[in-house]
Amino acid sequence: MRTESQIKRKLNELLQQQQTIEARIEQAGSGVEREALTAQNERILDRIDMLEWVLNEPVGSYHA
Repeated sequence: MRTESQIKRKLNELLQQQQTIEARIEQAGSGVEREALTAQNERILDRIDMLEWVLNEPVGSYHA
């Protein structure tokens, strides 16, 4: 199990990676490179969403 501070560090790392990739997407022309960067950005966004969910874990019962 990861500590909250470890999760926050990883989240910050992913946010920095996302900013870098978005800058590279803007510089990239159309084509394969842009598509690859966009796919990579989507994967990073999924990981960011997952970590944010872990940090803001829902409370209550699913079947309430």
